[in-house]
This record gives sequence, C-alpha cells and structure tokens, in this order.
Amino acid sequence: MNIATPELHTPDLGALAERFRQVLRPECVVTDEISRKPFETDAQTMHRQMPGIVVLPENTIQVAEVLKLCREFGVPVVPRGAGTGLSGGATPVAGGVLLAMTKFSRILDIDYGNRAVVAQPGVTNLGITRAIEDDGFYYAPDPSSQIACTIGGNVAQNSGGVHCLKYGLTVNNILGVELVTMEGEILRIGGKFLDPVGYDLLSIITGSEGLLGVITEVTVRILPKPETVRALLVSFDSIEAGGACVADIIASGIIPAGMEMMDRITIDAVEEYCAPGYPADAAAILICELDGPAAEVDHLIEQVSLIAARNGAIGVRASESEEERLLFWLGRKSAFPAAAKMKPDYYVLDGTIPRNRLAEVLARIGELSRESGLTIANVFHVGDGNLHPLILYDANIPGEMEAAEHLGHDILRLCVAVGGVLTGEHGVGTEKRDLMPEMFTDIDMQQQQRLKCAFDPGQHLNPGKVFPTLHRCAELGAMHVHRGQTAFPDLPRF
Repeated sequence: MNIATPELHTPDLGALAERFRQVLRPECVVTDEISRKPFETDAQTMHRQMPGIVVLPENTIQVAEVLKLCREFGVPVVPRGAGTGLSGGATPVAGGVLLAMTKFSRILDIDYGNRAVVAQPGVTNLGITRAIEDDGFYYAPDPSSQIACTIGGNVAQNSGGVHCLKYGLTVNNILGVELVTMEGEILRIGGKFLDPVGYDLLSIITGSEGLLGVITEVTVRILPKPETVRALLVSFDSIEAGGACVADIIASGIIPAGMEMMDRITIDAVEEYCAPGYPADAAAILICELDGPAAEVDHLIEQVSLIAARNGAIGVRASESEEERLLFWLGRKSAFPAAAKMKPDYYVLDGTIPRNRLAEVLARIGELSRESGLTIANVFHVGDGNLHPLILYDANIPGEMEAAEHLGHDILRLCVAVGGVLTGEHGVGTEKRDLMPEMFTDIDMQQQQRLKCAFDPGQHLNPGKVFPTLHRCAELGAMHVHRGQTAFPDLPRF
C-alpha cells in the first residue's frame, strides 16, 4: 500500500541525496534499489513501500542536518529503529526518506547512584539489562522481542512486556530523552531526576510513533534485582476458569510481577517449537511470576495456589530453580516464532480490554475465527488485559491476507466495544489508522493533530500514520474559532 503524504512539491531526490552526502559519509546514504529493499517494511509485513532514500546518520548533529534538508526539500521522513514494530509505524513513504537509527548503538553512561542508564536509541532492550545485570540491576520493561527491539523504538511505541503489570510500561521507566525536531533543533526533555517541572512533555513524546521528533538519546530508570523471583505454572480446563483466576488474584490485592496466558493452540505450538514441558491436558495455562523477599514470595505462592484451586485449576507447579522459572517463560517468549511454524504467515493483534470481559471476548474471538475459517492462537498479557491474538494465514493463497486483516479489524472493534482500546503497546501506525474513529471523535483527533502541528507544522514526520484524515495545520488552527471573541469570554480581560 502507498502511504498518504501531505501535499508537498515534487522533490529532486537525486539532488537531496547529494546534499546528504555532504553531511554524512557516502556509504551512509543508500539510493540503489537492492540496498533499499530491506527497509520497505517493518515486522507488520502486510504494508510495504520502498523508500526513496535511506540515510544512516551516526550522531545527533547529522540527524539534525538530515531533518533540516528534508524540510528544505519538502520531503517526508520516517524514523526507523530495528524494524521490529508490528503496526507498520516504520513503513516508508513513497518518495520519502527513511532515517535508520541503527548506528546509534552505544550505552553512554551507567549511573547506579541515580539508578539510571543513558543509551543511544539503537541499543537493544535486552542490551541494557545485559550491561548492568552483573551489578545486580535490570531494566524492567521486557517485550517479547527484547533481544532485537531497540530502546528508541520502545519509547516511540510505549512498549510493555511481561513485567509491565507491576513495573509499568516504557513511559513509567523513562527519565529523559534527547529529541531532534523537524527544524533541526536539539531538545533535552527530562534527565536523571524524578520530578521534572512544567508540562509533562516526556509522556507526550513516549508513544508518539515518530510523529513529533527523532529520538537520539534515552535515559531509563533501572531497578535492583529482587531478592527472590519464582513463577507458578497453572493449568486449567477452560480459558474462562483461567480468566476468573486472574481476576481473583488481582482482587485479593496481590500484584504479580507478571501474568501471562496461552490457549491450547499456542501451548501445542510452543511445545513442538522448544519443549518447555507445559501440561498436555490443559485448555489454557497461566504463568504467574512473583518477586520480592524470599519469605514474601513463599507466602504469595501459597496464596495464589489457593486462589487457583478455588477456580478449578487442574495443575499448579511452582518453579524450584532459576532454570525452571526460565523454562516456564521460554514457551511464552517463543509463542510468536512457534506460530510461524504453523503457517507461513501470521498477523499479531494488540487490543486491550477490561479483565472482567476476558471470557466474553475470547468466546467471540473463537466465533470470529470459525466464521472466517482462519485459525487464531491466543497469547496475552492477561494481568493488564492486553490481548495478542495471532491470526494464521498463507499470503500465497489469494484472498487470505485480506481476510486476516479484515478479521483482525473485527477483533479490534470488539475490544473497543467492550470498553477497551485499539492498542496496548504496538502502536497505531498504518495497521489501526483507519480504526481510530472507532475510539475517537473527529474533535478528539483534531486536538491530537494540533499537538503534532506544534512540533511539526509542515507535517513532514512520518505522515500517513495514526490519523485516517490528515488536516493542514492552518486548517486546524482555524477550526472552532469565532472571530472577535476571546477563547474564554467569561474571564476578565486585563
């Protein structure tokens, strides 16, 4: 699909490439078709588009120069991290520039006194923990793709992961960023301190999907490793029983470090893929991880085991070693690659629902699966209601990819209809862009676009993403304004 762009003049990409070579090393400006091909899509492979030029800057000044040149030439620019995103957020724009941040791959500072790490955006999520784990620290948000996804991409999408139930999403673990605006201005927002003054711009940047600026540095909060970490593997003869157990655990006041569920289809797939030893007779399994002082963890394991028994668990197994705990998680973290062995292609969804609607939503997802004739494997961050149905299909069969996308949209509409949201951590991108009216009114989206206009008035940054209808900034500024009337007519004027 071609991504819609603002009405910009037709650029001379050859002249722009030559200007790029004046500020970047020549090998960091990619123009030949074969070398551009790997950048045509992120991990959401339904949407593809060849970029006009790919640039790989090596420092913040170069990023600023690239953005200034794109603005001068009127060319749209799409920031890209590792390309592991699942919503099409890094899909290039036809005739535009793809700005790849892969060369920003260094950890700049480790500050245990302030419990902070400063890293370039191309550092992998797991790379941060690996750099500090020998000193007893770790970085809490842990997406399933943490071995490959980058911290810059995590900030752009506000990524979550297994441990976001207790420790929060990326937005709750970021202290500061360095950001380059479309004008080439370099901004520092936040820092190593916990209580910044003024507007919370950091929360606006986190999850902005590359529409407001290009992140060139990230300061993250790190945590000391808990004294004890153990996991329970609980099996049920129905998804409904597992969902009821989760609700009761939370209602009891227990907040596990993480809670994940998988259905029978996913269990079978991961058993064949990596053999974690999941129960063969379970319709669903729940992994519940508990951390803290040893005595507290032992007590919580007893409490959760009792709650599981009251909800009809057919098996409860507590990890007795770190190796066993990691084996429990191996299957969960392998769910996506395991699904790839079942069918040539799969479409990963990211809807989030209230926990008490889980059984209802999963039953309806099963109905939609049967109606469409496409298999769905369910795996989800059940503690915070973040569902990841995997729709299995074969793009080589005419019509199957379109059917999978249609089915996915029906599931996302269902999530919104029961009081949930379109995305928990993958972002909107192109995937959910045309579903935004399911959640937001025109006025809601106009207000969001006004925020974009404050950062990017020319609308050059990542156009065609998030908003199904892109208004001109001048048009947005004129909306709902009555000439000759103050914005707040009831307030006294001085």
